[in-house]
Amino acid sequence: MSADTRVHVTIEAGVADVRLHRPDKRNGLDLAMIEALISAGQQILADKRVRAVVLSGEGKAFCAGLDWAAFLALGPDGPAKLLHRDPTGSPANLAQRACWIWSEVRVPVIAAIHGSTLGGGLQLALACDIRLAAPDTQLSAMEIRYGLIPDMSASQTLLKLVRPDVARELIYTGRIVAADEALALGLVTRIVDDPRSAAHALAATIAAQSPEAIRAAKRLCEDTASMSAADALAHETALQLPLLGTPNQLAAMQSALTRQPAQFRDPE
Repeated sequence: MSADTRVHVTIEAGVADVRLHRPDKRNGLDLAMIEALISAGQQILADKRVRAVVLSGEGKAFCAGLDWAAFLALGPDGPAKLLHRDPTGSPANLAQRACWIWSEVRVPVIAAIHGSTLGGGLQLALACDIRLAAPDTQLSAMEIRYGLIPDMSASQTLLKLVRPDVARELIYTGRIVAADEALALGLVTRIVDDPRSAAHALAATIAAQSPEAIRAAKRLCEDTASMSAADALAHETALQLPLLGTPNQLAAMQSALTRQPAQFRDPE
């Protein structure tokens, strides 16, 4: 379990289960929740056993966004704390990194979302690799309603997931999108009745693959989106060469040929 009770982390069979645990506030983002999310991400970054992550929220919502009452209670210093640059070298400030760290995690992260997934909560989900949504999920980039813009990494996620005009409409209006429309727009990957169970089943499938290959696959997906064709093709080669002939790659090949489960070693 992470140090802060707002985010619980358990690791079993290579899968990290990360749960926002502030159900009485619909997992609203106060300063402690933001810091706990970063801490959980850092914990997973440092743990070589982790091969996949499931991120979900307890209670009736995944995350209803910023807890305004909590930040107003901090007084005039509240916004300054959110905008403080992270000292670890991440390009994100404190608020942004609560979301952005899940793209920095080296293994696939699956968001299991339900209920209110609003503002910062939407940006948290969008920073994950895959989003499995319950039928009752409601999503919104709602910052415009408060005279603000999405500023917790939406520029690097929302604007790359959907058509530019769709992203602009969502940002300009802050309207709420139901799960079926979110699927059609590309905001979510699938709609499932039980997102957490489905996410864990998917994570188990991922965790059964070669851990170096999974990490390289995430880098391939993350790095090449903004590269030229020549650079992307060269990057494919650069990521592939270190995998060839390694014990885990040979174990994966043997497993594929014999149809027997492979026993992989954790990365060093």
